[in-house]
Amino acid sequence: MEIFSEIYNCYYQVLRHLLCTKAPATLEEMRSQVCQEGFLESMLSIIPKLESGSWNLLRKDGNLYLSKLTSDFTVPISALERSYLKALLNDARIGLFLTPSQTASLGSMLAETPPLWKPEQFYYYDRFADGDPYQDENYRRIFRTLLGAQKNRQYVNIDYTSPQGKRVHHYYVPARLEYSVKNDKFRLLALEGRHPQKMKLAILNISRMQNVTATDQTLDAAVDLNQIIRDSYEKEPLRLHITNKRNALERAMLHFANYEKNTKKVDENNYECLIYYNKTMETELLIEVLSFGPMLKVVGNDSFLADLKTRLLKQQTLQMVSSSTPHITETS
Repeated sequence: MEIFSEIYNCYYQVLRHLLCTKAPATLEEMRSQVCQEGFLESMLSIIPKLESGSWNLLRKDGNLYLSKLTSDFTVPISALERSYLKALLNDARIGLFLTPSQTASLGSMLAETPPLWKPEQFYYYDRFADGDPYQDENYRRIFRTLLGAQKNRQYVNIDYTSPQGKRVHHYYVPARLEYSVKNDKFRLLALEGRHPQKMKLAILNISRMQNVTATDQTLDAAVDLNQIIRDSYEKEPLRLHITNKRNALERAMLHFANYEKNTKKVDENNYECLIYYNKTMETELLIEVLSFGPMLKVVGNDSFLADLKTRLLKQQTLQMVSSSTPHITETS
């Protein structure tokens, strides 16, 4: 976040790693670390100041450099950070990741700190109203079970109600938890199968889970989740044309930030954006495309275009029915 750039930006992180390393390092080793963790120009900004002593942080011993920081060195938490943490504690979703004792302890530590913002200061005009029940204890228990199983690559038994209302039991390995801002819901990317090379991807809404039980079985080998996700994509990506007026390109990159995409410039003011998705993402992606505005044009694929036209025709029909419904006015 830009608001914390003076503490957490790339240069500070690179320096922190260099200074907290107790083993001496050569200039070449420091250059290599800076290049790996920073930007291409980082070495030109950082290394000369460390080498010359302009930043009085390292002690030179022959051709080796050692950190001047002691082992008990800590970075104090700023008032701004404390205020940010207090705002996070006011978010109902934070309880999914913290135990009640952790929440109480943090609340006590930040009791006198004003929050950076309050939840009631935000109005979500394009978000569904039936978000997940974050305060529900069963929902929280299910979420924490999934979170723990994800870390341990552990199989879980999920009792799930499908969108068609069918109750099913199945064994999955939780792979990733994702949050949808549009739906205000968490969903689970789960792996189905026993052989690491033949795992299939399943996407499940956590709010539809009735019960989740961890098993003693674990996935023995690491799995390339990103490759499995790519294998699940539709053969043709969604192809969008963006006219860069009223900052449309930047807005589109933020609007579709949670999708894998590839964007290239077509001419001075026009860009082509390819968005990769699987069928389970299509409805949400469709809604997001429709909500963007006139600076975006859908040019492919054929399947997505057909669904888009069908949805627009339904909306048009509903508007026509609504406008033709007679209004009864009471008269005295």
